[in-house]
Amino acid sequence: MRVYVPLTLPGLAEAHRTGELGTGPLAAYAVTPALREWYRSQDTEELEYAALNRAALASLRLLAADTAASRRRVVVAADVPDAAVSSGSDRDLDRAAPGEVRLSGPLPLAKAASVHVDSADAEADVTAAAEALAAADGGDDEALFVVDGAEEHELLWYATQELPNLV
Repeated sequence: MRVYVPLTLPGLAEAHRTGELGTGPLAAYAVTPALREWYRSQDTEELEYAALNRAALASLRLLAADTAASRRRVVVAADVPDAAVSSGSDRDLDRAAPGEVRLSGPLPLAKAASVHVDSADAEADVTAAAEALAAADGGDDEALFVVDGAEEHELLWYATQELPNLV
């Protein structure tokens, strides 16, 4: 199963140093039945792109919590055995969490297929979005517009061999 793990640049640097993402259980995003229902598509590529974007939003939440981190969203795409993933059926009912899954343990960085990171020109919009996230969650339409502004930036694709240059 392809999963998308939200991180920050410091989190990516730590994964590069230790050789694994997190200590488990680890939150990630994938094409789940709840994501299929939420996105209403049967196209696999579209659904994987939706899961990547859900992980990018989760990365934004990590940035909102860590004001010292560089203002770039980071998502690591990895292929893991289906048995290592649980969908957390209690979260499937949460409309804020379509596609959210849990990995049972740490994810070896060697399982990463690619890394997706904002470009430098996205930093201002990502900063504003991280600052507006709480208000957007509270229903503020102007704040939601600011958060959506970060989503207009496509994450850049990096091969895993480029990881040392990113960190």
